[in-house]
Amino acid sequence: MANGNPGSGLQLRSLIKASGELEVSLAKVDIPDPAPDEVLVRIEASPINPSDLGLLLGAADLSTAKAGSGPTLTATVPPQLMRAMAGRVDQSLPVGNEGAGTVVAAGSDPAAQALLGKTVAGIGGAMYAQYRTLKAADVLPLPAGATAADGASCFVNPLTALGMVATMRTEGHTALVHTAAASNLGQMLNKICLKDGVALVNIVRSREQAHILTDIGATHVVDSTSPTFLDDLTKALADTGATLAFDAIGGGKLAGQILGCMEVAINQRATVYSRYGSSVHKQVYIYGGLNTAPTELARSYGMAWGLGGWLLTPFLMKIGAAEAQKLRQRVADELKTTFASHYTAEIGLAEALDPKVAAAYNRKTTGEKYLINPNKGL
Repeated sequence: MANGNPGSGLQLRSLIKASGELEVSLAKVDIPDPAPDEVLVRIEASPINPSDLGLLLGAADLSTAKAGSGPTLTATVPPQLMRAMAGRVDQSLPVGNEGAGTVVAAGSDPAAQALLGKTVAGIGGAMYAQYRTLKAADVLPLPAGATAADGASCFVNPLTALGMVATMRTEGHTALVHTAAASNLGQMLNKICLKDGVALVNIVRSREQAHILTDIGATHVVDSTSPTFLDDLTKALADTGATLAFDAIGGGKLAGQILGCMEVAINQRATVYSRYGSSVHKQVYIYGGLNTAPTELARSYGMAWGLGGWLLTPFLMKIGAAEAQKLRQRVADELKTTFASHYTAEIGLAEALDPKVAAAYNRKTTGEKYLINPNKGL
């Protein structure tokens, strides 16, 4: 076994204390040699996704953030939100869903040895660390010429976008609706739908976001801040026949508005009136929480409807390893086209603890995405 194992490395960890204080710190952790079927990856790029922020910062109020020695970042969790944090109180947790880097050590199995020196991507948590041990079977070798930054985001967003289209087909729908649609994930979904001939209705929150999508070929883009939003959405739904939506917003009226507009669009084609509404099933899946307020539903869409949650990991488990591998291979094949990601800035582990930097990457602003390089400056 070739061994580039340094023996220890730094790892970013998040702790919410019972006292109501968030503490994000750097910890020095031991790195054991990989088992026969494992590889040790020197992490060189790991994105900050919204799902990462939920663990990294929890429910902390970043207006109270302070830099400490060590270094550390501390902030106060409002008392009324501590109940939601109960499951993780006083536990120091590693952070970072996905990332990419170079295999510097490998176990004795031939499959692991074959990856030595290769640039690979992986998922599985604890990626905001200088080194991460992973099963050789679970990493994705990147194509020739691809950098760690190219492959850093090749799991969560790409597989989520592909999963949306696969769910559409499995459940018998023919077109999609997506909210917060100008995000990195939304742009990927547009490229997939354009390539695969799937009609997609994009809901954005500004004219600027609409231009991001029309510039890459999107046809149906509606602005939720427009005074004609509901009419515009209904027309787009009527044009596409979309009866399935994936909502990244979560809170507020949007999910209910989508269901209501679906019902209106369907009834425009109806030939017989029914007091129970249309018999066409309309479905909204909430997969994010950009708005943490309660989800408001105004029951104006008959009885054939559903509202539920959707997450990537349960979806991948449901379709099985073989189908999941097909999706992963498509990501690898289209890494620099369909699934290309763009980043606002690359930061190191210590920089992630700077209150000003944390405020920036926590904004969740469309078009802004931060990349952590755990080995930058260390």
